[in-house]
Formats: sequence, structure tokens, C-alpha cells
Amino acid sequence: MGLDRVIKRGTAQIMEERDEALFLRDSVSGAYFLACGDAPLGIEILDRHADRGYELLMTSDHAIGTAAFERYGFSEKLECWQVAYYGEKREPDGKLAVRVADAGDLPLLAEYYSLISPEELEKVVERKAMLLGYLGDRLVGFVGEHLEGSMGLLYVFPEFRRRGFAVSLQSHMIARTLDAGFIPFGQVEKDNFASLELQKKLRMTRSDGLIVWMWKQVEQ
Repeated sequence: MGLDRVIKRGTAQIMEERDEALFLRDSVSGAYFLACGDAPLGIEILDRHADRGYELLMTSDHAIGTAAFERYGFSEKLECWQVAYYGEKREPDGKLAVRVADAGDLPLLAEYYSLISPEELEKVVERKAMLLGYLGDRLVGFVGEHLEGSMGLLYVFPEFRRRGFAVSLQSHMIARTLDAGFIPFGQVEKDNFASLELQKKLRMTRSDGLIVWMWKQVEQ
């Protein structure tokens, strides 16, 4: 789904394309994406372009991802299920009103969400890819779209949890993505069972196998 999104939005640089593999770079996120089910071929392709110095890489095949993590000196990785919504558009449940975050919201967002860098968070907001959810005039939480197009960045403030607001927030993002002409998709860390249950409630389809994201920790 990640490859599909960056191709459709016109930000993909195709590195190699063949019947059994596709390798590209996304100009927005800087991420490299490899879709290939043949481990030797996948590593051969990655080796051919390794002089580019991969900083952020996603592989659709778990075996290739495991090998690439060691081979190219990555320091961090996530093994994830991919989820996607293939149904008809449904209107959000109406529990929350939403608005698009702007630069003035960055201090609050950075205070409560630290899983991406402040620089990346700023780029997300610049792309108008973060929604804030309100119950009346009270901020309940937020949800966004990562730079490569996957849904995520979901956070509900503690006092509003267990009331269905995570479903409501992600429902708004699903509807927004469908309106833009794309298939909504995201990734869930393999052992995040609470998030997997959330995706079931949203009627998201889960991948059969794990994908692997890997990156190099930036020195401070």
C-alpha cells in the first residue's frame, strides 16, 4: 500500500521495476520501499543501490527486512502488520468535530506525541495531514497521516479513553483519505493487540505477513 500511495500521488522515483519486484524512493518522506517476495533477488536489488546510503527503508517481505537490517547498518526496526480499508465510504459517527491542525498546534502535538521527530511532525502539519478532534470545545485527541501516506499519529488524552473516540478519530481520517481518492492504510506493530482490535472495529483488512520498517538513529 505504501508503494501504491506514493506512486499515485506522484512522489515516487522508480529505482527498479520487474515482474517480481518493485523498488522506489519517495521524495516526500525520503523512504525507500521494496516490494519483493524473493529474498535473494531483493537483497541483490538493495545491494545494487546501497551506495545511496539508506536511512529509512520498508520491505514488504519479512525475510528480506531481517537480512537488510543487519546488512546495511540500521539501528532501529519495526515489524508490522499492514491494514487497509477496502469498503465503501461511511460517514464518521458524529461523536467528534474535527479541524486540521496548523503551526500553532505544534507545541501541544510535540508535547504529547514523541514517536516521530519534531521536524517530521512539523512536516506533517505543513502538509495539512493532522486532524484534531473536539467534544464541544474540549480537545479529545488527534490523528494524522505519516509522510509516506499511512494513517497513524493517533493519540487520545487519558481522560477521554475507553469511550470510542479512537474509532471516531480514525473514522474521520479514513473518510478524508477516501475523499482524496486514495485507499486508507496503516501499519500496526506486530504485538500491539489493542491497536489490532481497533482496526477490526474499523473493518480494516490485515495483511497475511509482516512488513519491516528500519531506520538509522540520528546522532544528537
